[in-house]
Amino acid sequence: MEPVLQSLLAGLPVLLLHFGVTVAMLALGVTIYIWLTPYPEIALIRQGNTAAAVSMSGAVIGLALPLAICLASSVNVYDIIVWGVVTLMVQLIAYRVMDLLLRELPKRIENDEVGPAILLVAVKIGVAAINAAAVAG
Repeated sequence: MEPVLQSLLAGLPVLLLHFGVTVAMLALGVTIYIWLTPYPEIALIRQGNTAAAVSMSGAVIGLALPLAICLASSVNVYDIIVWGVVTLMVQLIAYRVMDLLLRELPKRIENDEVGPAILLVAVKIGVAAINAAAVAG
């Protein structure tokens, strides 16, 4: 039992550091996403807009997936930070490109149309899966 406790005591600080850095990067990514979104997503969610909530949920999951792979495949905290920044940039650029390509989409989400929000979530998670696989590769 003692080797297990020693292993826990040795590994726990590293785990907490890596986890904390990854969660902080997720919070930063979500904050930047909110700034880039062409509509007031948080305000819409507070007003009960389901489409905005669906879209925001997809963004959080889409940002978290590549970060999770960065965490799982990292050798140290710098590895998480470097690849985490790269994956966040890829995700945020992809989201912005989708907003530009589907210009009517933000307006439809503001109007609480859930169908377009589901399409947006699919794109966000799809890009995240490809992004995560590229990091893991």
